[in-house]
Amino acid sequence: MSIKKHIPNAITCCNLLCGCLAIVQAFEGNLVYSAYLVGLAAIFDFFDGFAARLLRVASPIGKDLDSLADMVTFGVVPGVIMYKIALFGQQPYVEEVTIGLHIDDIFLSKIAPLFCFVLTIFSAIRLAKFNNDTRQTDSFIGVPTPAIAIFVCSLVLVYGVRFPEVSGLDAFYVFLNGYPEDMKNVSLAANYAAPSTLEVIKLIIAELFVNTVFNVVLCLVFSVLLISELPLFALKFRNFSWSGNRIRYSFLGLSLILLITLQFVGIPLIIILYILMSVVTNFYLKRRVS
Repeated sequence: MSIKKHIPNAITCCNLLCGCLAIVQAFEGNLVYSAYLVGLAAIFDFFDGFAARLLRVASPIGKDLDSLADMVTFGVVPGVIMYKIALFGQQPYVEEVTIGLHIDDIFLSKIAPLFCFVLTIFSAIRLAKFNNDTRQTDSFIGVPTPAIAIFVCSLVLVYGVRFPEVSGLDAFYVFLNGYPEDMKNVSLAANYAAPSTLEVIKLIIAELFVNTVFNVVLCLVFSVLLISELPLFALKFRNFSWSGNRIRYSFLGLSLILLITLQFVGIPLIIILYILMSVVTNFYLKRRVS
């Protein structure tokens, strides 16, 4: 029995293991560790398909196993993370577990966060459709589950760019006016200069993401995108010429700029950029055809 035919499936199982560990970390409140595990799983998810093509050992079992692993890692984990964020607005860098919530409001504090699991349900529908849709061999119809999972996990990392004891709006005030002379926390004023324009953008975006209603609405929007009939380009290079890969090279270049300038904040913006560039490209191609 050839060992090489089991290599892609073994890599897929590593993806699944990372997903299981990510769920454990998320429920224990270690959302940053959970996010990193999803990132590691995404690497395994890329290489299992790459290994299958390289070794020419693709099989129906491997395809089904890949979808099952993706369902755990890129379906269940994002739902759990969004639930935890919506429920607590928490991650290891934020001590106040009531950010974005009114504890006395039962709906916001108990019921609304449960709607985040709609993301898990629609991820399952998305994966089922993908396995049976012959149109998605070289491109995607609807946003792929790994893209949504990476976006969700990046939210956890975005929280880390917030200044200690300074909210997004407070940072904006500091940016405009500087720290007041009578500021009670003198050490804070001494250790942290007024933030730059870029830092203010990071802080305000981070502040927006720590909000229960926003996160629930975000899950509903993502659920629609998962099963939409929106064509998206795939990062698969048949050759390396500029003429046939303009959109891919442009996307990679802009993504690199966002990562360098905005760090973790750039990750969710890259996913948004991917969707917008796909929409513009499809509109342009339709106009050319007509």
